[in-house]
Amino acid sequence: MPLLSVPKEVAVGTAMLGIAFATGVLAGKRYPSLVFGTPKSSKSLIGKNSPLWQYILDHSLREHPILKKLRLLTIEHPWGRMMVSCDQAQLMANLVKLIKAKKVIEIGYNALNMALVLPDNGRVIACDINEDYAKIGKPLWKEAGVEHKIDLRIKPAIQTLDELLASGEAETFDFAFIDADKESYNEYYEKCLRLIRKGGIIAIDNVLFSGKVLKPRKDDLAVQSIHRLNEKLLRDSRVSISMLPMADGVTLAFKL
Repeated sequence: MPLLSVPKEVAVGTAMLGIAFATGVLAGKRYPSLVFGTPKSSKSLIGKNSPLWQYILDHSLREHPILKKLRLLTIEHPWGRMMVSCDQAQLMANLVKLIKAKKVIEIGYNALNMALVLPDNGRVIACDINEDYAKIGKPLWKEAGVEHKIDLRIKPAIQTLDELLASGEAETFDFAFIDADKESYNEYYEKCLRLIRKGGIIAIDNVLFSGKVLKPRKDDLAVQSIHRLNEKLLRDSRVSISMLPMADGVTLAFKL
């Protein structure tokens, strides 16, 4: 189909997706902190020292100043490695804008990134189990003017998802990002699938788990859980999927 016959928002969104994807499958040398969320053992399609990677960074990443401030603060935290990489955060934000999302579920460490691209009446249900993690981001939520968009729930994410379902919010959310304890991934996925509307997106992080999914050890419950979900998603007729070799692997599940 000629490009001119494609709706403008789809063409723009596709271009954004392509740029972010290209950024994510590579690894850099000059800006190692930009990929601090990527396990060191991950392999990329182009070598870490490739000048092409530097070119892509220079010509695609548009990091919001507040996000940069949060990233630099988080790097110093003992659990800083758990935050998503900049390129992946950019992809998630572009997808949220592409589908004109207003309601988002965030199980992990991406609340500010989501809130920045939502409309003023948008809402992020941010699931966490530790108030200490949120204390890093909260002052920056306010500085960015998005504090009113973020509904932080300090409790097990399964409990929050069950409460949303019980309150009649099934099929009212546009986007969900899953990046938490791997043993619960299947349960998170199933509950998010009930909460997401048709045409909505579930993004599942760490689906390659540093390559350990190739030969999951029987005693590694986290890898076993991810591997089983990967196999399930391949055959799940309720969604269309794309697994991207970005950072530690991310699967996008589009609800049919």
